[in-house]
Parts: sequence; C-alpha cells; structure tokens
Amino acid sequence: MVNLRKSVPEIPTRKKLILSGLYLSKFDSEGLKSLGFESFTEAFNAVGYALGSQPASIKNYRDEFDPLFPNQRKGWHKRPIREYCREIYDEYNALDLADFSGLVGSFFGLDADASIALDSANKPDNGTSAFAQRLITGLAAERYFESVHDSLPMFSGLTLQNTTAFGCGYDFRLRPKPECNDFIAVEVKGLQGHTGSINLTEKEYSAASAIKERFFLFVVRNFREKPYHSVFQNPLNIGLDFRRIERTIVQTAWLSSV
Repeated sequence: MVNLRKSVPEIPTRKKLILSGLYLSKFDSEGLKSLGFESFTEAFNAVGYALGSQPASIKNYRDEFDPLFPNQRKGWHKRPIREYCREIYDEYNALDLADFSGLVGSFFGLDADASIALDSANKPDNGTSAFAQRLITGLAAERYFESVHDSLPMFSGLTLQNTTAFGCGYDFRLRPKPECNDFIAVEVKGLQGHTGSINLTEKEYSAASAIKERFFLFVVRNFREKPYHSVFQNPLNIGLDFRRIERTIVQTAWLSSV
C-alpha cells in the first residue's frame, strides 16, 4: 500500500496528471460519482485546468490505461502502455476507491488521508458534490484565467500576482511593472454551465466598491462541456443584480471537564 502522507508532497504535476488519468480509467463512472462530476468531459476540464494543464492531458492518460481495465473503451490498445505509465500503474493500482479518491483530492489541498466520496447530504442544490463544485468555482477557474489572461487586451503585458492567500478581496493583482503602485484587481468565478449564480463575499464586494473601474470580475463558464469566459469591469455598476444575503451558521461543539 502506498504511504499517502509521505508521497503527496513529492508528487510532481506530470505524475498528478497521470494518476488522475489512472483513477478515471480504473474506477470509471464510479470514480466520476465519487468526485461528483457529471461526465468525463467535466472531469477532464476541471482537473486538467486545476493542475495547470489542458483537459486533453487527463483524457489521454485515461485512454493510456483503458486497455488494462474491463471498461467499454478501447483506449490506446494498438500499442504497449508507456513504461513510465506502467511504473505508476504498478505503484498505485492497489489503492481502493476511498484511498485513491483521497489521493486525488490531496492534489488540490484536501487531506490525503480523507476520502472525498460525498453522499447526497453534502451536495449543493445543483447536485454537484462539494469537491467538484469547489474545484470548478475555485482552483480550476483561477488556473484557466492564468492560462489565458495574457491573450486578452485588458490584461496583456501586465505582471500577474496571485493574491488568493492574502485575503484582500480578489484573486489576482496585475501591474504594468512589479514595482508599480498602480494595479487592477481580478476576482475569478467558475460556473458548471453556461449560466448560473455567482457569490461575492463581503470582502470581495467591498473591494469592488472601493476599486470600481480597476476591479474586474472574470467568470469562466461551461466547465460541463467547453470552458469559455466573460469579463465584467466594475461589476457593481454595469447592471449585474447583486442581492445581499445573510446566513446564520450554527456550530456544534462537545465540552468535557478533565
């Protein structure tokens, strides 16, 4: 059995891509259900972009392993499996669904020792599991932005800084030069389909209110089929209807005297 806790920090991106393909080939529709994706295309898009690669990479690695498993796909059956893929297969194929799901989840910041197979009680209203929803609305959308931003006129040639860990109310800061004080801010959101609801936190809303014309909302649409994007400059003042929603969260704890 693979020691997940020790191996996770050492796994390079290419190996994560290969392992994601192995997972989808080995567990097929059961693996999709465990991760909460509706289709392979959605999984290729979300996992591929979240790992900083292209969806086709995940698909190609799944097809690489398909001849080794009893599914309905033939995969790359006309040639032997590549040696480096065979080595990864030999190392990880013994993992069961729960452990392999936990391993894949750890690629995106989840505990490697925890299964991410979620029951219906943990799914959002649209039926997508919390894991798939988190990947689509967060990391996959952010990596998609990183891959295309320099091709867009409003962002081209600017120095990109990822600020997701700073808690400043937006995901990216872009400047003409790294030492320049002037910047524009970009908050990235992802949608499973062509349309959907997006949520701004109080901090994001405050940043958009303060920065105004220098604040961009970048929405990545249609992870279900083929992602594309829409860009909204100064989103609070262009006709988007943001409604204030307040939620009360009840937390439960257990107390004991010792």
